[in-house]
Amino acid sequence: MNGKKLLAGTAVLAVAGVCVSSAVRDEIPAPPPIVDHGPVRLVAFDSCDNAVAELRRAMAPYVSAYGLGRGNIMYAEGMATDSSAGVAQKSVPDAPTAATPPAQQQGHSTTNVHEQGVDEPDIVKTDGKRVVSIAGGKLRVIDVAGKAVTGTVDLGERHASQLLVSGDRALVVTENPVPMMKPTRPTGRPSFAPEAGTELVLVDLKGLKEISSLKTDGFYLDARQIGGTARVVVRSQPRMPWVYPDETMNDAGSLRRNREILQTEPITSWLPRYELDESGAKSSGTLVDCANVSHPVVHSGTSMLTVLTFDLSGKLGTGQPVSIVADGDTVYGTDRSLYIADDHRLLPELPSRPPVQRPITTAIHQFDISASGPPKHVASGDVNGTLLNQYSLSEHEGVLRVATTTGTESRCCWRMPADVVPQQQAAPPPSESFVTTLRRDGNQLTKLGQAGGLGKGERIYSVRFIGKMGYVVTFRQTDPLYTLDLSDPRQPRVMGELKINGFSAYLHPAGDGRLIGVGQEATDQGRTTGTQVSLFDVANPASPQRIAQYHLPGTDSEAQFDPHAFLFWPQDGTLVIPVASYKARYEVSSLVLRVDGGQLRDGGKIVEPSSQDFGGGQRRTIVIGDQLWSISNAGVQVNARNGLAQQAWLPFTR
Repeated sequence: MNGKKLLAGTAVLAVAGVCVSSAVRDEIPAPPPIVDHGPVRLVAFDSCDNAVAELRRAMAPYVSAYGLGRGNIMYAEGMATDSSAGVAQKSVPDAPTAATPPAQQQGHSTTNVHEQGVDEPDIVKTDGKRVVSIAGGKLRVIDVAGKAVTGTVDLGERHASQLLVSGDRALVVTENPVPMMKPTRPTGRPSFAPEAGTELVLVDLKGLKEISSLKTDGFYLDARQIGGTARVVVRSQPRMPWVYPDETMNDAGSLRRNREILQTEPITSWLPRYELDESGAKSSGTLVDCANVSHPVVHSGTSMLTVLTFDLSGKLGTGQPVSIVADGDTVYGTDRSLYIADDHRLLPELPSRPPVQRPITTAIHQFDISASGPPKHVASGDVNGTLLNQYSLSEHEGVLRVATTTGTESRCCWRMPADVVPQQQAAPPPSESFVTTLRRDGNQLTKLGQAGGLGKGERIYSVRFIGKMGYVVTFRQTDPLYTLDLSDPRQPRVMGELKINGFSAYLHPAGDGRLIGVGQEATDQGRTTGTQVSLFDVANPASPQRIAQYHLPGTDSEAQFDPHAFLFWPQDGTLVIPVASYKARYEVSSLVLRVDGGQLRDGGKIVEPSSQDFGGGQRRTIVIGDQLWSISNAGVQVNARNGLAQQAWLPFTR
């Protein structure tokens, strides 16, 4: 999902209500319970007054002279840039047909998604007759038959990152390209406070114009679309006017003032705001109220997730918001359920304590989306460890399967750049990965079974669940590919293991009991050497084998981190991924392979013409009829699927 995002210890939460003031004491409030232990369930606030009092109580221990926590700034890669995996198993008894890649009967490919029938936002969409793309701040409509750009919608200075399409409507997600940062401390004690926002823009693809736009002051997390209904998840932060030590105020004075701010700011300082523009009719205000906010029994009150629901055939509106007092970094959806996972990774450090290492768990919240309108929270639960991304979650026959890596992390610095990471006080214990099965029981997601011992001392690099089978790749120096039998959710078990050098960061079903892996080759010491594509035979789960390999030294592929960049056309075995090389010059091209029985055949490369206006390099390739359409920030190139002869080059202009 998205690029780099700023995730700060200043994330905050919300509800609605009135201002409540109380005495401010100098002593440090008693620390709250560790939020990642104990049962997880959501309850609603019974009044706005109680909501604001509860949020202040929960946040109080985290207030410091620099706002919340120690003021550490954390950068985290968007989930879409993490590794993902997809796997198939056809020969296992009782394995469903989903183990075989779905046929593209319509004659064109679509966005590579986790669950069939649940669309995911991307930078390109097609219905086989037109291609809709976003690049360089513009939405473009390309006519397939005429091979021409037929319309452009200029999005101005807004950074368009993804889009969803339904009929003649497109919902475009725009974000700050990098969260805006302003200095908030004196020279020599640098820190930055984020100012981020998300704007959703509804576009008429026929009229080539904006219909409406909705701005919120939170980070965009992810979205899913079923039919004409889109659900968008955003993460909001506080808007507290914290003060910071300077030449006129020492640390103690700043701490005292920040405690006063917490107790005197109105509830509106916590609540996400919105600005709505519908064909010139503008409105603004608080996005969500108390009645639509739930919270765990134990929480820190430092962030809020809001799910927005839109019927793309109608007006945008404010999205019928439903919110929970939690953070989150993973969204997974089926045709009936939406799951949001929170591994508490962004919980601020208590300013009165040294950084501590402690077990990390992940809370999972399930929402029912089977009916029209906003989602309804139905259950919550938790598992030990952290998820990789949405492919770590899979629902099958009422059972949620979850793949996690356990161990401990220092809360403040997970994925922080090396130049600002404080010294660790002790090495964490060895990691270990698990697959846990959960089933809804009332309003709880309860544990049924667990298979552990996967990749001790390693972490998960990719995972996919297909039917009653599961596949997990871990890596440190070698790449163990584990196959798991999940036919009995109370007794999941490891069936087989294949150890090879390198790793697969994305796995994709290839049919006939085979799967494709995209990742990196590596030396015996674990040093990566370049993109590799592997073909695995998993027909016998007890003995998975790699039967073919293609290695491109000195390259990387976006498909390792974003599954949307991967194309597999099962009708003729066409496989395309973008590859980037850094030799005499930086170059991105599309590598074309053919899966032919048990072989990977080199089908050539597609290199787009140079462009003086944009940084080129293909990011997506789609199949339309007997053609391959490659889309980049510079333009669209059309090549024959057989032989790769160039048929058209459509450069984008500013």
